[in-house]
Amino acid sequence: MEERITAACAAAGRKREELTLIVVTKTYPASDVRFLSELGVRHVAENRDQDAAPKAADCADLPLSWHFVGQLQTNKVRSVVGYADVVQSVDRPKLVTALSTAAVRAGREVGCLLQVALDAEADGRGDRGGVGPGGIEELAARVADAPGLRLDGLMTVAPLTGEYAGRQQAAFERLMDLSTALRVAHPAANMVSAGMSADLEQAVAAGATHVRVGTAVLGVRRGLG
Repeated sequence: MEERITAACAAAGRKREELTLIVVTKTYPASDVRFLSELGVRHVAENRDQDAAPKAADCADLPLSWHFVGQLQTNKVRSVVGYADVVQSVDRPKLVTALSTAAVRAGREVGCLLQVALDAEADGRGDRGGVGPGGIEELAARVADAPGLRLDGLMTVAPLTGEYAGRQQAAFERLMDLSTALRVAHPAANMVSAGMSADLEQAVAAGATHVRVGTAVLGVRRGLG
């Protein structure tokens, strides 16, 4: 994986240190997370609270940043805020309110990425969650003004439908344009999370700051049954 990332950065004319690897550890046990930490991994991601919460508790002694990347229901927010340093799937005002309330109660500051749905109508929602590009400005302002939250940037998943289907690099370049526009009002919101095992090279070429990789690091995941 490190060779792929280094090669992708070189091909894009970027320095390796410009890119952060987030290892998606869903369906894998805490022992694997511990092993990754020993190898130097510092960022891990989960998409289901019922799996992530006990795993994060088991690994609380490790120097890890936990990212929540799945669609998040408000009834799971209090638990997620207990361990997540960054929630990458913020896509609606109700979720912002719930996250803020939970973060203040827990005495924590939680980083937030707005999940952008590039398959959505301008102000709609995507099939896999996310806010349409036209909803970014208003949602960003809500996060920026919310106690206990920090607006870190944008995230997307390459869409399966719409004009960007099968055009991952074009999708990620569109996300970078949206990031540039966001940073006019919120200069510190410079994180761009895009790209997974199958398309990390395209994400690096487009300018992503973070890639979320699971299969290419840990292998094909076992079913949870």
